[in-house]
Amino acid sequence: MTRSSGPGDHAPGGSIEVIPVAGLPEFRPGDDLVSAVVTAAPWLADGDVLVVTSKIVSKVEGRLVTAPTDPEARDALRRILVEQEAVRVLAQRGRTLITENRLGIVQAASGIDGSNVSTDELALLPEDPDASARALRDGVRRSLGVDVAVVVTDTMGRAWRNGQTDNAIGSAGLPVLHAYAGGHDAQGNELMVTEVALADEVASAGDLVKGKLGSVPVAVVRGLHYADDGSSARDLVRPGEDDLFWLGTQEALRRGALGAVSARRSVREFDSAPVDPAVVEAAVADAVTAPAPHHSHPMRYVAVRTPALRTALLDAMAARWRADLERDGRSADSIEARLARGDLLRTAPELILAFTVLDEAHDYPDAERQSAETVMFTVAAGASVQAFLVSLAARGLGSCWVGSTIFAADTVRETLDLPDDWHPVGAVAVGHPLTPPSPRAPTPPGDAFREV
Repeated sequence: MTRSSGPGDHAPGGSIEVIPVAGLPEFRPGDDLVSAVVTAAPWLADGDVLVVTSKIVSKVEGRLVTAPTDPEARDALRRILVEQEAVRVLAQRGRTLITENRLGIVQAASGIDGSNVSTDELALLPEDPDASARALRDGVRRSLGVDVAVVVTDTMGRAWRNGQTDNAIGSAGLPVLHAYAGGHDAQGNELMVTEVALADEVASAGDLVKGKLGSVPVAVVRGLHYADDGSSARDLVRPGEDDLFWLGTQEALRRGALGAVSARRSVREFDSAPVDPAVVEAAVADAVTAPAPHHSHPMRYVAVRTPALRTALLDAMAARWRADLERDGRSADSIEARLARGDLLRTAPELILAFTVLDEAHDYPDAERQSAETVMFTVAAGASVQAFLVSLAARGLGSCWVGSTIFAADTVRETLDLPDDWHPVGAVAVGHPLTPPSPRAPTPPGDAFREV
């Protein structure tokens, strides 16, 4: 049988017909689907496309599970089945799980369905919908002597779109994809990447006459020009390595959380783009959630945004640092090299200073415990600063922590007019990286970890 090479060769403005197949029985396991279809539609002709709801295929193939009639117990069993049929869970919205099932199909609840079955049953998808489509196609050919295509369908939601449509999960005798690449439109423009999911369009067309509530599980699409290329619905499933959105919500969040620490690198060169203050404030909000002793809130963060004040602060710190290095007997060149390391605090778009306040620390009569109390708050301060740096990195900003304020605590407090109990725990240069840093490669902890 000779037909045109694809739907694109169908004359513009040509029509197709979608015909419901009435008179089909209520199917049960073991029923003869082929016999029922050819009895109800003896008028099938070469080139017709049978569009078959997967539910009746599941029924005749015995893909039904006995379930409790109690709604809560039935729902509990359904959730168990969803997890059993899922290869991975991509997202959860309320009680609905979006999964990739064993067929590679991404849809709600692994395709487990409780509609159009008895209240004491749940339906699984067919084990191999492509094989089911081939079997029905072969059966029709043997019974009626006609060559039809078969598309087995199931209802799915769509990314970025409200509403559901029927899509192909099984197919035989039909090119499931039709590529227009290399063709030209009416204006002479070459089509580069257009590829139509023909089997899915046929599935949706059939659903217009089948519906969800009527007892019409089969439709026929007539007048479609196609040539069998041996493809199947499996060819519609995009593998993970080619899928631009292959990570589900939970996987993306998990991967993002795990990658946040490795993304935190010390960045010392920034471009001139300003930093959104709201982003810095959001990172500070993350930072102050770090654990602290006694349910206290010891951290304070100061954004030094007045240019003259930043210059005065860094000049005063540099003078203090220079005096200390000269007293150490260092050479002039060595001193200038050391001071130059702090230049990024002058040039970064944002300068954030971190402090810890010990007003909620406990007082102890002995020096040892009092020292331990101070160390405990210092550790908490480090956790907060690290959370701040990681949060900045997660938001696409670069940062570099510099500890110089710790060595000039009095100078910092005096210049910024801060209380005496504000103890500096470093300065953070913040900005958009001049060169995006690559994530830190994972390395074993080595001597930093041991078991006892």
